[in-house]
Amino acid sequence: MHNFPPPLVHVIAATGRSGQALCRALAARGIAVVPVVRDATKAAALALPGRARVADLADAAALAAALADATHIASAAHARHAAAIIAAAPQAARLVLMGSTRRFTRWPDEHGSGVIAGETALLASGRNGVMLHPTMIYGAQGEDNVQRLAALMRRLNLLPLPGGGRNLVQPIHQDDVTASLVAALGHDWHGPHTLVVAGPAPVTYADFARAIATAAGLPRPRILNVPASVLMALAPLSRLPGLPRIRPGEVRRLLEDKAFPIDAMADALGVVPITLAEGLARTFR
Repeated sequence: MHNFPPPLVHVIAATGRSGQALCRALAARGIAVVPVVRDATKAAALALPGRARVADLADAAALAAALADATHIASAAHARHAAAIIAAAPQAARLVLMGSTRRFTRWPDEHGSGVIAGETALLASGRNGVMLHPTMIYGAQGEDNVQRLAALMRRLNLLPLPGGGRNLVQPIHQDDVTASLVAALGHDWHGPHTLVVAGPAPVTYADFARAIATAAGLPRPRILNVPASVLMALAPLSRLPGLPRIRPGEVRRLLEDKAFPIDAMADALGVVPITLAEGLARTFR
């Protein structure tokens, strides 16, 4: 069940990639926006719609003051801040929080553990709302998932991948993340929920890399099967000038499949994600 679009949305972390995109998408729909930011100067430079309110997520009083009149709150901040946002939000406010499918990894790091903690806080709160768990997000200005891989392939036509890149990924374009956030704000949530938002279908990482090369106008890369232990040992070399930074944890996560059904996303939000080919075309346009 969907309500009419909310008349006003408070957007936390509005200067981040997803926050900026959401603020502009809401404004384009005629929905008033209150950006909640840590840096008013940055918000002004970005010319975000609405009048920004300044609040650090670690400052409970300032955050509560910034959200005092909120009826609908969308947070693009890391999910580890969920407990602070819930505590500061008016009891009747509808909450739409950003998580990450990193919470499902077999090797949780600080990022993944923070998402799990945020999800736990929302589910325990009993509040009306949802935490959206996107897969790898690409297509936003300045993102470093697709762009970093493209930069590597511009320098090297040989792409070393653990297992030859046979494991699955299911990236989602920023436009679909934004559409999911907007739809979630208009959904009539009863109690707390979580929902995965992902691209239309999983692909192998090798095919993902090949699709990026095609969209970026690069030669088809040669995929080299290299043990993950070797790549993790070589990861410090990525700090050399001109090479994209690669961390050992990122190499290890390439060994697990990241594939998710999107039926619930389509049913609850009415969002049908664009194809990888279309998303990459937009990214490199």
